[in-house]
Parts: sequence; C-alpha cells; structure tokens
Amino acid sequence: MLTGVLTATGLGFVYFIAAIPAGVAAGASPWAAGVAAWIGYSAGAAVVAFGGKPLRDWLAARRKRPAKTPAWIERVWNRFGVVGLGLLAPVTVGPQAAAFLAIACGTGALRTTVAISLGALPWCAGFVWMVLTARQVV
Repeated sequence: MLTGVLTATGLGFVYFIAAIPAGVAAGASPWAAGVAAWIGYSAGAAVVAFGGKPLRDWLAARRKRPAKTPAWIERVWNRFGVVGLGLLAPVTVGPQAAAFLAIACGTGALRTTVAISLGALPWCAGFVWMVLTARQVV
C-alpha cells in the first residue's frame, strides 16, 4: 500500500496521467492513489509557483526594456485565464509548465497553485472512475 501511494505521489508530481494507474498497480487502492496523485500534482505546481514568482520579478528588474507578450497569447489568456489553464494542464503540459505559464502571465503564486490544484480534481475523479471500471471488467 505504501509503495503504491508513494508511486502515485511521485508520478503525480511530474506526469499525472500515469500516476493513478501506476499507484494501483503498485498496490494502492484507486482512491488512495487518486488522492496521492493529486497531492503530488499540487506540490509540483506549488514548487514552481512559489519559487518562480521571485525569479520572474528578479529577471524583470534586470531587463532593460519591458517584456512584450505576443498578442495571440494575450487574447487566449484574457479569454480562458488561469482557470482554463488549470483544467487543461493535467492532460497537456503538467503542473510545472502550467505554473510557469501562469506566473509569466502575471498571476499570483497562491491563485496559480489553487487553480491548478482544483483543475486537477475532475481529472483525478475521472481517472479513479476509469480504474475502478477497468477492475470490474477484468
């Protein structure tokens, strides 16, 4: 059980899609693997969000001219924002890249972490449901 939970947590930190099935395969229950994967995923977002904000501020202070965001990125960000990024990140870029993008677009570290963590919950429930369904079929 502990091996499965640690597997799900570690994989959730870097690759959410595989975390829950791998945790179950290593011996955790689907719900325990789901919670562990979510904790690992949220930790991955928090590390980059809270560590990246001071780095962004430091780099911005060193630049001679202000950074210019391309127009198409600004349009997408204004339409979907950090909530859309949080919902898509688990199956696209992952927590670290999503947190980096959100911080680069000017979102605060706490809001970024909360949005990315909450955005993973529906995916987490969906993956747990798929694992439970697959176990019943097999």
